[in-house]
Amino acid sequence: MIEFHDFGKITINGKRYTTDVIIFPDHVRDNWWRNQGHSLSIEDLREVVQAKPEVLIVGTGYNGCMKVPDEVLEHFTSRSIEVIVEKTGEACKTYNRVASTKRVVAAFHLTC
Repeated sequence: MIEFHDFGKITINGKRYTTDVIIFPDHVRDNWWRNQGHSLSIEDLREVVQAKPEVLIVGTGYNGCMKVPDEVLEHFTSRSIEVIVEKTGEACKTYNRVASTKRVVAAFHLTC
């Protein structure tokens, strides 16, 4: 459960993070970096495919600056993984709503 989000910080299950994160059903990976900074690539999410989620939620940053190219969306949808892309604040709300009923992985950019 995400209890709090603001620019550059997020609290997940009582633990505060100040770096970008990927939330898996059984753990949180912090210090998540992308190969191209503000553009998401398939390689950035290699672990997500292995987790076999039903849904991938991508938080594109406080102001939505991280881009998600069509090839990334197609990569996941071709594997029957629903992808939801929103600014991180909205994506946090979506995560809390969806994670209780489906196997979800979420990747959140916390700044920009």
